[in-house]
Amino acid sequence: MNDPRAKVPSNRWLFSINIGFFAGLIWGAVKMLEHYLHFTILPPGFLVEHFYKRSFLISFQGYMVGWATFILFSIVASLLYTAMFSKSTGPWPGVAYGAVWWALIFLLIGPVTGMMNWIAYLDWNTIITEVCLFIVWGLFIGYSISMEFNDEREREPFQTGKQDPQPE
Repeated sequence: MNDPRAKVPSNRWLFSINIGFFAGLIWGAVKMLEHYLHFTILPPGFLVEHFYKRSFLISFQGYMVGWATFILFSIVASLLYTAMFSKSTGPWPGVAYGAVWWALIFLLIGPVTGMMNWIAYLDWNTIITEVCLFIVWGLFIGYSISMEFNDEREREPFQTGKQDPQPE
């Protein structure tokens, strides 16, 4: 007998793509706002700065390219999180995941590829703003995936208001 209240399990990969898309959409918009308000010197398209001129990346079209790139980056990061850490619980694995991505991009990949200057040449506002952005971005991805695939409340029996008799 099919229970209409039974939750159909989510397809983990489609759910991950969905979370990555919205992580990129939301936090990419925040990235555009932080650059527009001069909290950071890195444009929203800093991930593809190696392929475009800086003058293009600070234009409206460059902002849109940066946003789309951040969405694609977030989808890939979300798929990786699902593959490696989907059984992690709580918010801290997501916070650590965002911090690790920040460290990879700002301390290794970015300076080596010419995407950005070495961290010693970035101002403190940029560093702190980007660390915070990546931490809440990682928290969004990690906690969303964690809650979908590890929600312990789903294992509890359905309560209709009256208590089930206790076994003797």
